[in-house]
Amino acid sequence: MDFPEFSSGIEDKEAVVQSLFWVGGALCLVATILPLVLLFRPSRLLRQAALWVLLAGTGAISAAAILVISRSLDLHLTLLSITPQLALSFRLDKLSCFFVVIIGAVSFCAVIYSITYIAHYKSERSKQFLTSGLAFFILAMLLVVASSTTFGFLFFWELMSLSSFFLVMFDLDKPETQKAGIFYFAMTQMGTIFLLASFLLLYRFTGSFDISAAGNIPQWGKGLVFVSLFIGFGTKAGIIPFHKWLPYAHSASPSNVSALMSGVMLKVPIYGLVRFIIDVFRPDLWWGIVLLFFGSITALLGIIYAFKEHDLKKMLAYCSIENLGVIVVGLGLYVIFDFYGLRVQADLCIYGALFHTLNHALFKSSLFMTAGSVVQATGTRDIEQMGGLIKRMPGTGAIFLVGACAIAALPPLNGFASEIMIFQAYLTSFSLGRPILEILLMAGLAALALTSTLAAACFAKAFGIIFLARPRSGAASAAKEAPFAQLLAPGILAALCVGFGVFSYQLISNVKSGMPLPDILPIGIIVLVLTGVTFLLLLLTRSPVRKTETWGCGIPSQTGKMEYSGDGFSEPIVTVFKPVFRTRKLSTREFYDKYNSIPRSSSGEIGTLKFFEERLYMPIARFFMKIAGAVSNLHNVDMDALILYSFIAVVLVILGVGWWL
Repeated sequence: MDFPEFSSGIEDKEAVVQSLFWVGGALCLVATILPLVLLFRPSRLLRQAALWVLLAGTGAISAAAILVISRSLDLHLTLLSITPQLALSFRLDKLSCFFVVIIGAVSFCAVIYSITYIAHYKSERSKQFLTSGLAFFILAMLLVVASSTTFGFLFFWELMSLSSFFLVMFDLDKPETQKAGIFYFAMTQMGTIFLLASFLLLYRFTGSFDISAAGNIPQWGKGLVFVSLFIGFGTKAGIIPFHKWLPYAHSASPSNVSALMSGVMLKVPIYGLVRFIIDVFRPDLWWGIVLLFFGSITALLGIIYAFKEHDLKKMLAYCSIENLGVIVVGLGLYVIFDFYGLRVQADLCIYGALFHTLNHALFKSSLFMTAGSVVQATGTRDIEQMGGLIKRMPGTGAIFLVGACAIAALPPLNGFASEIMIFQAYLTSFSLGRPILEILLMAGLAALALTSTLAAACFAKAFGIIFLARPRSGAASAAKEAPFAQLLAPGILAALCVGFGVFSYQLISNVKSGMPLPDILPIGIIVLVLTGVTFLLLLLTRSPVRKTETWGCGIPSQTGKMEYSGDGFSEPIVTVFKPVFRTRKLSTREFYDKYNSIPRSSSGEIGTLKFFEERLYMPIARFFMKIAGAVSNLHNVDMDALILYSFIAVVLVILGVGWWL
């Protein structure tokens, strides 16, 4: 039986989606090219026009993705077909469009933020380059998650990596930027090598570059592909021990770029893990154990390293590592519960992991944007040089507080809503009936609980040291509120953090009914009512306010140096986790008298070891430098030897690829 009206309706919607997708991509490409048209004669008008075009482009692609999700469409589009096997084609289904919406929404706010943020740079040519690079970076991320072939995926993955590398290197003259660029380039290319190896393995087994065909491979081959995919995606996601590039790159980048890298670029490898490991393959039990182990270690160590940081952007970067660990924990639990046929627990984990992916994109982007405004106003990333900013930047402080409460998983915000789903799954793990596995899961639960506690303490420190008390420097005293666009963008994200937290039960129930979720809406109503009543009472009573100095142990005049510092806040944690930090405490005192009773001056220092950098990365780097030096010496013998070695290498590569394919 034919249903012409229904079929016509579906075709119309598919046509609309296709049009929005192609138009959105074209607008993003125009926004990339527009600032470069007059690169040597920069134009503020052209730069602003490019940003508005980019807003329209991200909005169009996001609208297309929302239509796909709401109408349960599954579209296949082709941009370019080089050969029947090699094509740049796209698949718009619910999973890919979920990540397109995340990237599009955060990018939309990042572009709004950039309207005034980019203007504070002095070089007009740099402003043009930053605008163009931002547009190309966003377009590359959108096309990665939409790709339907491993060829297209890797092609746009490399464009995403290279564009973000150039954005990380934006302030090239700074030594810290050069170090960040070296770390980022080396680690991201290492990840690409492992992805290339896994895709070649898939082609070897299936004879196709289509992602959906990847499930048709032998079981032993799946394990090999999983390991390669995990290292490739884990490197980009900052999974420990592949994480060291992340705090360097995110802190060195412009803050609008940091918001995109932490908020959405880190979600692209999560999409890869979900697409390949969960949607395409039938994972084995040990895959879930590997994901759970590395996710738990990443979450716990990420927040421990964040707690000791005084560089605001590095602290936020380490917190990104922690949250990516939580997401990977959710994926690992899904694999374990699904293997044993526990569908309720498995659904809690996968939906919890995906929901936390969305939530982290919202609150972390908001935090990086407000942090960028703070750094711009004070001229420093050192939180010890801040303080008292809540009076000078009240809007920025309020938005930062919402993001801090969300990332600390405090109810009724969205961070709590997604993490509680993973906790619920953990607490029902006794249904497995496997004692050893249950012990492992209880250890993971304890690690996640400790992670959540440290996250709350970390952001209590961050907000208190940055915004409360008195200014600790002249720059903090002279700080001014951020421009409207730099408040609007993170403000939208903060409002979404509240909305997705309060209405989380309703949102998840519409997607997947029957899951045992807590309804946070009553908590939100209670908090709203109590807050309103409190402010109303304050307005009605109008009691006189008495202002006086804080008691300072008899010292008549007090300064910012007498406040509780970031070092003081984190010292107990650094001491407790001495095995992790290799903590070294040094203190010196000088006295006026020979009896050491009248102090003249004193100083203290807490030193920590950069374990992964000093004990893992640098030894490997030195080893390969020795090999490179030996090879270089062989090449430098004479030109004939160099040509011979090059010829042999090319022949070996051709023979190897020919045998493989």
